[in-house]
Amino acid sequence: MNTDTKCVQGGWTPHKGEPRQLPVYQSTTFKYDTSEEMGKLFDLEAEGYFYTRLQNPTNDSVAEKICQLEGGVAAMLTSSGQAANFFAVFNICEAGDHFIASSSIYGGTFNLFGVTMKKMGIECTFVDQTLPEEELAKYFKPNTKLVFGETITNPTVSVLDIEKFAHLAHSHSVPLIVDNTFATPVNCRPFEFGADIVTHSTTKYMDGHAVSVGGCIVDSGNFDWMKYADKYPGLTTPDDSYHGITYAERFGKGAYITKATAQLMRDLGSIQSPQNAFYLNIGLESLHLRMKKHCENALAVAKYLKANPKVAWVNYPDLEGDENYELAKKYLPNGSSGVLAFGIKGGREESIKFMDSLKLAAIVTHVADAKTCLLHPASHTHRQMTDEQLLKAGVAPDLIRLSVGIEDAEDIIADLQQAFDKI
Repeated sequence: MNTDTKCVQGGWTPHKGEPRQLPVYQSTTFKYDTSEEMGKLFDLEAEGYFYTRLQNPTNDSVAEKICQLEGGVAAMLTSSGQAANFFAVFNICEAGDHFIASSSIYGGTFNLFGVTMKKMGIECTFVDQTLPEEELAKYFKPNTKLVFGETITNPTVSVLDIEKFAHLAHSHSVPLIVDNTFATPVNCRPFEFGADIVTHSTTKYMDGHAVSVGGCIVDSGNFDWMKYADKYPGLTTPDDSYHGITYAERFGKGAYITKATAQLMRDLGSIQSPQNAFYLNIGLESLHLRMKKHCENALAVAKYLKANPKVAWVNYPDLEGDENYELAKKYLPNGSSGVLAFGIKGGREESIKFMDSLKLAAIVTHVADAKTCLLHPASHTHRQMTDEQLLKAGVAPDLIRLSVGIEDAEDIIADLQQAFDKI
């Protein structure tokens, strides 16, 4: 199936007499006839459901749809995008390990990696993703376990050179994890460029309507854990909590997601609710249609802002002349997303006055849904970061992140214009 068809039909195939639409399995637990049957599930010797904290049929169907869209071998839903990124890293890192991440990633992820995981004994080095590969290679250590980046960075809207980072990671025998939230698999499939694991905040474009928080992890199945067995003992040595199972031997290409489910979801419990997965599936059915409209509107808005004398600068990869334009043509030929960044002449105070004057566009923490919205990262999502960290992440004091919705583009531009008239 092509991408458009997968958005509509993927994940759930009803049989005779079954619901046409994916049902919500709103149950915490599942019944079996014998103790032996239940025991085999706990020993990972049989497939099935026994407790929704680990797996649920609704969730698995939606995860399978996203897996098909990304071209992976296995996927799992999580309670949020933050949980997805945490699980993705923690599944192969433990106390004493190190990993590398782009410094331009979302502020919440920056804090998770740089502060919270540091308390767990896991060190993260943040790097400038525009550096040449030979410079980035200097940041690797003997205990480096992975490299992490975002296809389109939040909020700076830069494009990751996925092939460069994949080659960098693989030349040091580690996987590349890419957060593909803004691009979605409709506009970019990172596995095709060498990424090994993909994460999503499904709260954004995949849901598309700001109704359900969630996340997803997809594994390509391409990274050979056994080849680097000494580096990844969690996957390549027996797990005492599951009777000595060695995931990479028992589950092959499904090892990474099986371990994330059997260990992390079991112990940390960040499962997405079946009801939220149901909402997510409805959003996915129109993802391919919405992304086209988001990109079309965002390009029109970016051109308007570029020509506005009150605007200091605009970052949008699809805008000809943008510093990320060539990377966008390579990795995002059908369009990037509906998110752009810009700055207003006069700095922070003028930016705040402008935002407070908007009528159609709403100031919200959210991004990437059907309605146009915006925020000022230095005052909102990134306010926990120091000025030094903000500059290192490329977040200027005047940066406004504008998430262009699927309303009529003329109405969006008219709203921006009336706000500009007030400053």
